[in-house]
Amino acid sequence: MDLEKHPKKPAAPVAPGAIRASDADRDRVADILRDALAEGRLDADEHSERVDAVYRAKTVGELEPLVGDLPAGANAAPRAAAGPEPRAAYGYGQEGAGAPADSLVAVFSSNVRKGRWRIGPRTNAFSLFGNIEIDLTEALFAQRETVINATSVFGNVEVRVPENISLRGNGTGVFGSFEVRTLEGPDPDAPVVIVNGFAVFGNVEAKPKRGKVITDLRDRLRKHLG
Repeated sequence: MDLEKHPKKPAAPVAPGAIRASDADRDRVADILRDALAEGRLDADEHSERVDAVYRAKTVGELEPLVGDLPAGANAAPRAAAGPEPRAAYGYGQEGAGAPADSLVAVFSSNVRKGRWRIGPRTNAFSLFGNIEIDLTEALFAQRETVINATSVFGNVEVRVPENISLRGNGTGVFGSFEVRTLEGPDPDAPVVIVNGFAVFGNVEAKPKRGKVITDLRDRLRKHLG
């Protein structure tokens, strides 16, 4: 075959909106939403919904509409992520964006999740005069990014994570306390837990549990998904 007469076709260019979003892209958009909440441009419900969508976004095109109606949105042009997907290294499963969120509810009661259990992409925790404890130190993360939306009204929601993952969050306390002790894991491919929400005359707290680390995550995931 004459290669000069049949030149190889160049690969089709990728549309800007189809470029895969990076963690830095998502964090940049989340920061804009946090500022918008503080300025009163978004209420707590809008902020929670948008932040949830930020950390589920796969492409730049999915991030842009989330800040398109905010003054800082024009400066949030995300850049393409560099390097391979971390999912292969950790054996993460395919995230289902449309999968229903897990729910933990405590009304004048307590609800505890701990030990070896599989945490889904999204969990909604609601406490009314109750106590919810979410212990992720032995949990199986089937996805890299896990979002926990926590609401406490005259109650308490506690989230505990291993010391070697990343912990982030955004929230508000109204006559209450919302505290997320942010943490950046040493391994950039390790799980990321995002805790969002608000506390009204209550408490929401997320922090690493001293001495607890994920040391065999890859082996555990392979065995569990096996």
